[in-house]
Amino acid sequence: MTSTRPDRRVRWTLARELASLHDGVVDRATLRRAGIDRAAVRTEVRAGRWLTHGRHTVSVTTSPLTGRAPLWQAVWESGSGAALDGAAALLAAGMRGFAPRAIDVSQPRNNRHHAVAGVRLHRRAVMPPLAGAGLPRVVPEVAAVHAALWARSDREAALILCLVVQQRLTTTERLLVAWRSARSAGPRRPFLADAVTDICDGAQALGELDFARLCRREGLPPPTRQVVRHGRNGRIYLDAAWGAIGLVVEIDGGHHQWALNPVEDALRQNDVVVAGEVMLRVPLLGLRLEAKRFLRQVAVAYALLSGRRTA
Repeated sequence: MTSTRPDRRVRWTLARELASLHDGVVDRATLRRAGIDRAAVRTEVRAGRWLTHGRHTVSVTTSPLTGRAPLWQAVWESGSGAALDGAAALLAAGMRGFAPRAIDVSQPRNNRHHAVAGVRLHRRAVMPPLAGAGLPRVVPEVAAVHAALWARSDREAALILCLVVQQRLTTTERLLVAWRSARSAGPRRPFLADAVTDICDGAQALGELDFARLCRREGLPPPTRQVVRHGRNGRIYLDAAWGAIGLVVEIDGGHHQWALNPVEDALRQNDVVVAGEVMLRVPLLGLRLEAKRFLRQVAVAYALLSGRRTA
């Protein structure tokens, strides 16, 4: 009987081609379909040319796993039906600027599962919606909500939500729907309810009311809201001002970072400054994360300008 097992050179070429799709790793089931059985894998491993990383993951080099290889390993080793979730799913979708400490994986509750080092497994009665191609992963807007709920701090949660929108991995509309559909509870949920609204809706009026309340807490007189100035390009609408001393504060919602809004914001700010007023900018998320520090800056500016006016 003639063996259909490829010789070593063909085996090596086939395995490299298959592993190139997954940053240097390939699962045993794919190798078997290519005619590379368990005995052939064992031969390569014993010869020191390949490495195994669990029950299913085979590396066709002896180098440490890099790139997306650990993500593929996490999915293959966790069990059938597993998919990346949280920040790991966002990394697989292309998110930059954040590195999670663990790889989150969701899996149907009734499927056989395995513990994997560096992986947090979430067993689910109902799996969240998955992306259609590539690494098995939860869709970005749902993964972002999960990542924010699982984050180590409010600051980390807010960063993830900002990145997923700024890098266009999803839309603000989808993120808002995903948040409103989320059932998970926890101590961070009230903060996230505000943060998601700040990022997705802008919530200008809410931000201005919050700012006025915080000013009173700081001992500052309430500012005038929705002030109108006249610049070179027409009317300028400002969020809050103390007109008598020439201090203006702009509350920037998430939409201020989109498209050409930064250009318009810069033009408006320059017109105000050229006219002789001082303008401070406060991101709406700043009121959630660093309210005391921002309000202290406003208080210092108010005291300085008040002193100049009375001198």
